[in-house]
Amino acid sequence: MTDDDYADLGATTEQAMDIAETSMDIVRSFVPTETLNDRLRAKAVHSTGSPDFQHLMRFQNDPVVAGARAVLDERPIVTDITMVKSGITGRGHDCRVRKAIGNGTELAAETGMTRTAASVLELDREGVYDGAIAVVGNAPTGALALCDCIEDGTRPAVVVATPVGFVKAADSRKRVRSVAAEHGVPAVTNVGTRGGSGLGAALVNELIHVARDVREGDVTLPGDE
Repeated sequence: MTDDDYADLGATTEQAMDIAETSMDIVRSFVPTETLNDRLRAKAVHSTGSPDFQHLMRFQNDPVVAGARAVLDERPIVTDITMVKSGITGRGHDCRVRKAIGNGTELAAETGMTRTAASVLELDREGVYDGAIAVVGNAPTGALALCDCIEDGTRPAVVVATPVGFVKAADSRKRVRSVAAEHGVPAVTNVGTRGGSGLGAALVNELIHVARDVREGDVTLPGDE
């Protein structure tokens, strides 16, 4: 895939594709296009409207490669909340997309923990997160619960963590980075208070886009040469 061939997986009409291509042309004037990580940096800028956001992104253990392979292997995509799930494209992949929220109701009631944290722990008990694309776009407590699961032996294919806000958000992403480094889990995060569901979904959509480009022969992943 060349820089001039960008196609947004969410665009389905000529006008929408023109807008997506023009937008990415502008983004590429801010963001380098030398590495696979740059593709997620560009997507972050595209989804936030902030050129500076590229400098807030953090990558550990080749998450774009791991995420693209997981998409190609049709691994499940598990989000923390409905909004993140709704933002993930249904095109370009055959992965099951499911949300954690709505599970773990009894655990939340018994312990007083947040519903999102309880839902992550409940799904982990069922083995859902092993080998999955784990996405936490909104809830810091969901990211912290996922870290607990990883420390207990769960191994997602990749973690995308972009919780937003002023309470525990930055700290939860910092812990994701620490746990990912310690246990060799591929992870994409950002620093600071910003983030959110839209960003998390956009980053996953770009992993799907990379996987599609691999499938079509436009991108070669390391080790596949």
